Amino acid sequence: MKSKMNIKSIVIMAAVSIISLFFINMSLAVSTGKVSVETANLRETADENAKILELLSNNDSVEVIEKTGEWYKVKAKGITGYVRQDLITVNGEVDKNNTTTKNETVEPSTTNSEVEQKIETEEKEIELGKQKVVENTKLKIVPIINATDIIELKKDQEVNVIEIMNGWVCVEAGTTKGWIRKEKLQKEEPKVDQPAEQPAQETKQPETIVQEQTVIKTLYVNSTSINVRKEANTSAEIVANLPVNTSVEVLAETNGWSKVRVNGKEGYILSSLLSTKKQETSRSAAPRTANAQEQTTTQTAPVSGTGSSVVAYAKQFIGTKYTYGGSTPSTGFDCSGFTSYVYKNFGVSLPRTSGGQSGAGVAVSRNNLAAGDLVIYSGHVAIYVGGGQVIHAPRPGKSVCIVPLNQAASNYIGARRVL
Repeated sequence: MKSKMNIKSIVIMAAVSIISLFFINMSLAVSTGKVSVETANLRETADENAKILELLSNNDSVEVIEKTGEWYKVKAKGITGYVRQDLITVNGEVDKNNTTTKNETVEPSTTNSEVEQKIETEEKEIELGKQKVVENTKLKIVPIINATDIIELKKDQEVNVIEIMNGWVCVEAGTTKGWIRKEKLQKEEPKVDQPAEQPAQETKQPETIVQEQTVIKTLYVNSTSINVRKEANTSAEIVANLPVNTSVEVLAETNGWSKVRVNGKEGYILSSLLSTKKQETSRSAAPRTANAQEQTTTQTAPVSGTGSSVVAYAKQFIGTKYTYGGSTPSTGFDCSGFTSYVYKNFGVSLPRTSGGQSGAGVAVSRNNLAAGDLVIYSGHVAIYVGGGQVIHAPRPGKSVCIVPLNQAASNYIGARRVL
């Protein structure tokens, strides 16, 4: 009888041991994996629109907790969240909705709460709107340290903050948009309180205003089809379009722009497009047929417009991104889109492609290059600035810039004078 009891006890103990091992293995059944793409978003819930808790980089290790539909619940960098399955390579299999003993603790929710609090604190430090760059820094195409650089922002340059995310801010610098770290920005001090803080200046302000209003001079448009804009930038609304030699009253000048009044309207014109004297316009064109006009449009020089005016106008677009097929500042430029847009402002209509533009105007030797000449390369075009340099839209990932003539592209072919 005693022997039977001992056998029974041994069987029960063995069964208990096997069950214990089973539960231990279940509690440790947590798979591991690595991020298989350049950047993956760790989100608060299994939803494409859920809040981003952290940005994971290629080969970052994650602890895969469970599988939920097309998502993995993971723990990475001390944060628990969700990542799409196609962004992670998992070692081993993960059971669907397998919540282990380890996951039943309150640590993940506490960690997430701390992360959310940290993110909210960071976002409150930088506000949307105008900010200043505290030091020279690169503008990134995406919010990653090793991402492609778009342009370099200069110290004290003003930018417009449009989005904040995990220590990164998305800013607009002119027509260019990109990402920089939040610590690179400093909020601009409000100026609305200055009159109250400096009452002594109130007596001087009327004198300055009167002086600015009384110093009015008359200048003349020196190029064809010049736009008068509502604000002092090339993307502002067009108030009027003026032909060559139109007289305007200049009310003020600032940052290369002139505030003018013409025909009862006020607006802004690039100062380089105005002159103290009228231009000579001795040319009369005989009527042509549609075919003849199409064939000779690019072979004749316009009535007016100087190379220096073309260069000054083109420089306004430095920093505009390269976009294949782009032909406006808002969409970006490719090489021929940039040249055709610039020359169009001076009444010169060029073919849309670099190959077509290579036959425009008249040929110019390299020794006789002048500012405003169209420079032709193999499959590329640029505008000669002077001093052995050109301005052009280079290639994808770059923006409009000035470079030496022999560095713009290989296989220099020649130059054409279209003005």
